[in-house]
Amino acid sequence: MSFLEKPAPGGLVLDDTVPLTAVIEASQNLQSHTEYIIRVQRGVSSDNSWQVIRRYSDFDVLNSSLMVCGITLPLPPKKLIGNMDREFIAERQRGLQAYLDSITQHPMLSSALPVKKFLDPNNYSANYTEIALQQVSMFFRSDPKWEVLEPLKDMGWRIRKKYFLIKNKEQAKERYLLSWVDLGPDKFLSDKDLQSAMKLLTSLSSPYLWPLLFSSTSESSALLIRPFSEKGSLRDHICKVKPRENHLKKYSNPKKSQGLELSHIKLYGRQILEGLKLLHDSGLFYGHLHASNIMVEDGVCRLMDVENSMLGVPSVLRPAFTQHRKINTSESIDIFCFGHLLYEMTYGRPPDCVPVDQYTTVPYTTLVSVLQSILSTEACKTGMPTVAQLIQTPLFSDVQLQHSEKLQIRVPSRLKEALKTAKESLERRLQEEQRVLHQYRRLTRAQSHHGSEEEKKRRKILARKKSRQSTYENEEDVSVRNNNNSGSGASSPPTCPSSPTPPSTTGAQVAPPPPPPPPPPPPPSLDVSSGPPPLSSDGSGGGRTALLSSIQTFSKGKLKRAETTDRSKPII
Repeated sequence: MSFLEKPAPGGLVLDDTVPLTAVIEASQNLQSHTEYIIRVQRGVSSDNSWQVIRRYSDFDVLNSSLMVCGITLPLPPKKLIGNMDREFIAERQRGLQAYLDSITQHPMLSSALPVKKFLDPNNYSANYTEIALQQVSMFFRSDPKWEVLEPLKDMGWRIRKKYFLIKNKEQAKERYLLSWVDLGPDKFLSDKDLQSAMKLLTSLSSPYLWPLLFSSTSESSALLIRPFSEKGSLRDHICKVKPRENHLKKYSNPKKSQGLELSHIKLYGRQILEGLKLLHDSGLFYGHLHASNIMVEDGVCRLMDVENSMLGVPSVLRPAFTQHRKINTSESIDIFCFGHLLYEMTYGRPPDCVPVDQYTTVPYTTLVSVLQSILSTEACKTGMPTVAQLIQTPLFSDVQLQHSEKLQIRVPSRLKEALKTAKESLERRLQEEQRVLHQYRRLTRAQSHHGSEEEKKRRKILARKKSRQSTYENEEDVSVRNNNNSGSGASSPPTCPSSPTPPSTTGAQVAPPPPPPPPPPPPPSLDVSSGPPPLSSDGSGGGRTALLSSIQTFSKGKLKRAETTDRSKPII
């Protein structure tokens, strides 16, 4: 039975590697100061967001806690007089937004506990150092041969993992590293299977694995003891720093970091690949390969923290490989992490971002080809090579190893099946996260394209074309209706040849122009609808003949007095 009978959980199990973004939405003036309302979001889902209110003094305290990193951060300066002016507040808000962007986009500062507390106080209010001390004290009461020499404060990047330098009273000169860690969101082994897996790791003796001397797990945490190396990790060797120092101070902006020589790159790379091959062949998944998890002893690189994936803690490089959907298995994750590590051994620093397609000042062609096969755009789109393929490359194939015998780890069949199931569950969670991220990026690109200036111009041009086409079609419809109306005799009133054709209307009837005085009636046999055109005002045609005949036969005596009606007025 574990000594951790009643663990003190630190709230919900969160993935601390999921990035936080922060946007200052507004500011509000109180009696003597200004408060800034910040919208914080975890991941890509806007549903997972909240507001925090911070004063400038809160920003100043945060900046003071981050000064240990040695990076100059763009915090706006203080101002004692005129700090309540509207223009000054707007300018300061823009400066504070730039400051938030700089720390949330930095790979190391974004995961620092002061930043997490500043942006997400509800989930990072627990005192993990105090929790760790309580659990360590309980352990020492159950096994009094151990003694704490000093706490190694902030030696590692994990918020929920604390380190202590201890010694065995029976071996006073030896130093050991005790670590306490909260179980993470990728813990898919049952408690019984986890204890079996940890028991297996403590019994291993391999030249490429750093030994784990003791482990104890509970429902929410684990306690581990392993040898402590005063030389530090491979990253300590590259950055030329002391292993006990604060990790932000050591790695954020190292002044003396330097890449390794080609002979060491070849040897260390081959040894690391042999360690990965041993784990993969045994059915153990790793996923936590980086320079701080590599210990160098007597010229041999050894992998450390192999238990991390079993404990469910996320990888430090998870935000990087989540961006690439082809990196979706534990084996491909290890290869991707190996590419990062190989780049750091070459240049003395990890890559700023992936993919990497340009490699400057590297005279080794074989080294560049291996880096391209892992970190290039093409590799991230098509997939990673295997460990066996990398071992066969010219860079590593001719390396002579001290341990040439075949290595293997005997894993009980029941535990192997449980590890396989847990590995598949871990990969499914990763693939789902990659799917959501892929959909978000597609939506973001579509929205960005829709709101771009070029797209706005294109839509305006298309709208003008549609408008002109619609106008043209309307004019054609009107012309066709006019032609149809003019071709129908029954629907078109008779007009004089010299008068203009009245416009066709579909609504109210427009009165025709005033007619001339009526001519004499035509002969009875004349058919108006089928006869010749109507008489014009000049009396041409049959009407002219009748008029001449009446003039010739005119007799004044026959005239009678008659009343006439004036019809010359226009009819409206």
